[in-house]
Amino acid sequence: MSKEGLPEVATIDATGISVAVISATWNADICDRLHERALAHAQQLGAEADGFRVVGALEIPVAVQEAARHYDAVVALGCVIRGGTPHFDYVCDSVTQGLTRIALDTSKPIANGVLTVNTHDQAVDRSGAPGAAEDKGVEAMQAALDTVLQLRNIKERASKRGL
Repeated sequence: MSKEGLPEVATIDATGISVAVISATWNADICDRLHERALAHAQQLGAEADGFRVVGALEIPVAVQEAARHYDAVVALGCVIRGGTPHFDYVCDSVTQGLTRIALDTSKPIANGVLTVNTHDQAVDRSGAPGAAEDKGVEAMQAALDTVLQLRNIKERASKRGL
C-alpha cells in the first residue's frame, strides 16, 4: 500500500464545527473501528460530532444527504469488499457518485471514508487497527474539518474583497 503523497495530519482547531459521522454496519469489525476513531479524532480537535449508523454502503448517501442539511460537514464511512460478482463495482460507483453529488449540491464537505478493497486484510490495514498502515476514519475526519475551515476562509476573503 502506498502512502506516497499523504499529507501530514495538521493540528487544527475545530471548535464550533458540527460534524456528522454516517457509518455502515456491514463488515462491523472494520466499520466500528473507523466510526470510533473518526469520532475520537473530532473530539480531540474540538468539533461537535454525532455518530449515526446505517445498514450498508448503499444506505450511506441518503443519510449523508439528510445530515448535510443540519451539520457543517459529514463523514461517510463503510467497507465494501470485492466478491465474485459485479455487485462490488455497482455499490462503489453508486456510493461515490452519491456522495460527490451531495457535496456539490450542498456546498458542504462530505468526506468519503468508504473503503473499497479486494480483501478483508486490506480493510484492516486501512482501518486504524494496531499495526495498520493507515487510518481512514481519522483521515476522513481530518479532511472534512479542514475543508470546513478552508471554505470559511474562502468566504471571508471573498467578502473582504466584495466578491
